[in-house]
Amino acid sequence: MSLTRRDFLGCSALCAAAAAVGISNAGESAVQGKNLALIHDETKCIGCRACEQACREVNQVPDGVSRLKLNIDGPYHKEDQPYYVFTRESCQHCQDAPCISVCPTGAAFRDEATGIVDVDPFKCVGCQYCLAACPYRIRFINPVTKAADKCDFCRKTNLAQGKLPACVEACPTGALTFGDLNDRNSELVSVLRNARTVRDKLDLGTNPKLFRIPSQKPGVL
Repeated sequence: MSLTRRDFLGCSALCAAAAAVGISNAGESAVQGKNLALIHDETKCIGCRACEQACREVNQVPDGVSRLKLNIDGPYHKEDQPYYVFTRESCQHCQDAPCISVCPTGAAFRDEATGIVDVDPFKCVGCQYCLAACPYRIRFINPVTKAADKCDFCRKTNLAQGKLPACVEACPTGALTFGDLNDRNSELVSVLRNARTVRDKLDLGTNPKLFRIPSQKPGVL
């Protein structure tokens, strides 16, 4: 019986798992060059889902899976002034990403030029350790490539063409701000200085780079 390269690497990954899980790469938190991040302003979001559609089209995301999901909760205060709350669900691009630490083949990595957490589908063996390690539960196995997949801020598509991420370009209300945390003059840093933002699961020490400006007024559908 012949083994494919993926099968062989998968067996090797399982054998190496004990040594890989829980061991952090030296200097994992260090980011060279840019340190790209995103802010979702829930007070500006109207729940139109243009971001979801743009992400799917630009990155050719297969049906049945999603890199970006907009959660819509509500309505609240139905008898008074009903409103909805919109929250974004996507990769947090953690500064201390557990998915990178547990990957036995180096398929999960941080791009040194941008600080983006990404996946090399040619190195991925589908072991799903990264899916289990991610506390935000946003990774999935791409049914076409059979590799782990997730939001990469359009690093290989829009960013490679000098554009903003597809979701940012598509948002009709300017609810998404994308930029470099290392650039003190960037719009993103300016927003962080002047607005109250929150991040999910900070107690886990992952240092996520997806910021939220919490909803403070009625949302629109």
